[in-house]
Amino acid sequence: MTKSRCAWCGRGFEATAGPGRPRRYCKPSCRQRDYEARRRAAELGLSEGELVVARAELEDLRDRLYVLRCAVEDVERDLAENAEDPDDVRRALDWLLDAARTAASE
Repeated sequence: MTKSRCAWCGRGFEATAGPGRPRRYCKPSCRQRDYEARRRAAELGLSEGELVVARAELEDLRDRLYVLRCAVEDVERDLAENAEDPDDVRRALDWLLDAARTAASE
């Protein structure tokens, strides 16, 4: 078994080796969403590299990335000042992981 990434959502999944084409999607709903997106893109005359996204979704993504960027800057600064105390390092990394989880959530 090899590890693959879903062509729609990007989640990792175990791809089994066997006859036929290799799996591209982690679940049938991802395959369906990709099919619908390709059909809609063809209707709109979009190329493979173009994407239509709702403004609210784009703004939400930008907000989550901003929080993550600020967390990285805070942790870098904290580690530069207090890198010797393991408890401070752990707190900084926990803060960064929380921000990353929030940014990665849908």
